Amino acid sequence: MRVHGFLSLLGVFMVFSRADAVFAHGVLRCLFTSTEDVLYLEQIYFNKLLLGQYNSTLGKYTGYTEKAHEKAEALNKDKKALDQEKIKFLICKFHISWVLDKISKPVEPTVKLTLVEATGGRHPNMLVCSAYDFYPKLIQLSWLRNGKETKTDVLSTEELSNGNWYYQIHSYLEFTPSPGEKISCKVDHASLKEPKLYDWELFDESERNKFAVGGAGLLLGLLVFVAGLIFYKKNSVGRTLVPTG
Repeated sequence: MRVHGFLSLLGVFMVFSRADAVFAHGVLRCLFTSTEDVLYLEQIYFNKLLLGQYNSTLGKYTGYTEKAHEKAEALNKDKKALDQEKIKFLICKFHISWVLDKISKPVEPTVKLTLVEATGGRHPNMLVCSAYDFYPKLIQLSWLRNGKETKTDVLSTEELSNGNWYYQIHSYLEFTPSPGEKISCKVDHASLKEPKLYDWELFDESERNKFAVGGAGLLLGLLVFVAGLIFYKKNSVGRTLVPTG
């Protein structure tokens, strides 16, 4: 049953007021257990009451009130309306085949490590391990420091739906860098034969350079401070303040 057409045939109008309201809405459903067991269902509600529906298994419209029954019978005699519903059923079935083909198999996540500046924590830096576009939903991210798992200063999000059957998740590790330390994000997922390690030390040279640049800037600032302090001390020795006035 075409929702807008069925609404007009029933003579339903949406009226709103502060005292009470009249609501009408339609629901389109594509239900399945396999590519061969597919049901296309269109339903129209009026104030939460189901007035009528089209069921692809029955291949016809059904009305559940006296007036809706009359309109459903009229639609059942409309070959053009029934042909359109058959086309919608085939579209529904096609997309079910696509969905089952695409997401019934595990999809390996795309993993990215990013270095960011920590704010408000006990450590100056934070590594973010992000896993994108994976299926199924269940996944585990963990952190290794020099090969040993750590749960200190770690925070993770829940699996987040992308809205396209795939998921993403993010895990955060706050840390203070140590010379030569190797930090890894371990990803365990059904798409992987075994857990996979992503090393920050080897992952992105540009991220490693952030520490070098930051350390060089800190050292330069310290040298400027020390030089200024020495200059101030040298010029202050032996200087006698002469009272004025």
